[in-house]
Amino acid sequence: NLGESYSNQGNYEEAVKWFRKAAEQGNADAQYNLGNCYCFGQGVTQDYQEAAKWWSKAAEQGNAEAQYNLGESYSNQGNYEEAVKWYRKAAEQGDAYAQYNLGACYYNGQGVTKDYEEAVKWYRKAAEQGNADAQYNLGNCYCFGQGVTQDYQEAAKWWSKAAEQGNAEAQYNLGVSYSNQGNYAEAVKWYRKAAKQGDEKAQKRLKELGESW
Repeated sequence: NLGESYSNQGNYEEAVKWFRKAAEQGNADAQYNLGNCYCFGQGVTQDYQEAAKWWSKAAEQGNAEAQYNLGESYSNQGNYEEAVKWYRKAAEQGDAYAQYNLGACYYNGQGVTKDYEEAVKWYRKAAEQGNADAQYNLGNCYCFGQGVTQDYQEAAKWWSKAAEQGNAEAQYNLGVSYSNQGNYAEAVKWYRKAAKQGDEKAQKRLKELGESW
């Protein structure tokens, strides 16, 4: 708690000092926080190996955030099997980011056998918690009939949820969906939102329609 207090004040050196004391006594939250400090170079020299070391200690004690971070660390190293192992542990505890990443691993066949149904299962769990990337990808699965029966209405439903959160790719896809229905006013609305975020496909569509962004 003292470490948290110093961290909130931006005094990371003092935060690290107290996180370390608690971490060395086996406190999982402190181990997780100390790992974060090493990851971002807050109060210590940035050191990804040291970050992973402390996340690992917290993860072994069941800290879901540390499990997710450890999964990310392994994924960045290209060790997808270990990444999947830790994403799964965090995902099973309800961590939405881990659920999304586990879904992506199943979708892409990274660290596991490609399995669209499993991908959809984990995307859905994350999407229902409001994860915009998962909502976008779940929409794509419905659009292309990957792991689910093809359903354009369901695709648009999930794209809409992601688009409302600012996901540019979902905004573009939603624009295409409205365009296909002949609702050009709504299509332009969503193309414009995506275009303003730099989405080149949306910008191209607006040019073709003679619209600005």
